Amino acid sequence: MATPGQLFLVPNTLDFGVSADCDLREVLPAGVLRTAAVLTHWVAENAKTTRAFLKRVDAIQPLARPLQEISIVELPRPPKGRDAGPPPDLKSLLAPAIDGHDIGLISEAGLPAIADPGSDLVSAAHALAIRVVPLSGPSSLLMALGASGLNGQSFAFVGYVPVDAAQRTSRLRELEALSRKFRQTQLMIETPYRNASLLAALLATLNPDTRLSVSCGLTLAGAWTRSDTVARWRSQPAELPNDVPAVFSLLAG
Repeated sequence: MATPGQLFLVPNTLDFGVSADCDLREVLPAGVLRTAAVLTHWVAENAKTTRAFLKRVDAIQPLARPLQEISIVELPRPPKGRDAGPPPDLKSLLAPAIDGHDIGLISEAGLPAIADPGSDLVSAAHALAIRVVPLSGPSSLLMALGASGLNGQSFAFVGYVPVDAAQRTSRLRELEALSRKFRQTQLMIETPYRNASLLAALLATLNPDTRLSVSCGLTLAGAWTRSDTVARWRSQPAELPNDVPAVFSLLAG
């Protein structure tokens, strides 16, 4: 019986593969590039972006096999709604590891299984006694938290807030109350084309003394973080790009 392979959690850049001036070596450790270059089996959030990632790796660290010979299987889309049924059985995606091949798990950006799909596959790997190896790389959430100056000892990532205006206002007030009660930083993200509308909602809803931080385009040329009170954000407004990811963090006083 073959010795089981390992599941490597391979970090991706935060530029979604569209920044020509982003050198992988400036963002990812050399060990990650060496590991990615030898893996011949991948489970990916998106096969197209994974192929683009591997082309960038190949320019620095030649791939062990031609790209067309590398197996890239996409994670199934998670079920939606309360009646969507149980999550899919992901053990079949780990068959190469059972046969002795190492597998890479990769997201479109950042660390797999952190604010991205993949945790169910990691759980399945543990159930099959497959060793899980997380590799170092950029996480926009942790980078934004560190750059914010807000409470890094207690924090929560809450994902996306509702798009509906009334529901969004209610949710932001709830998060502000939780932040105040537990002295806990609340982090959220939004689809880039709705960056401006989320910022406007935050400024309209939060108390003036609540601290709000926005990190935009982390690791990219021109990346910035602004951390200030809501009152000062209102008096000195900022425009957010509609095509660059941002992380929003708040800490109530």
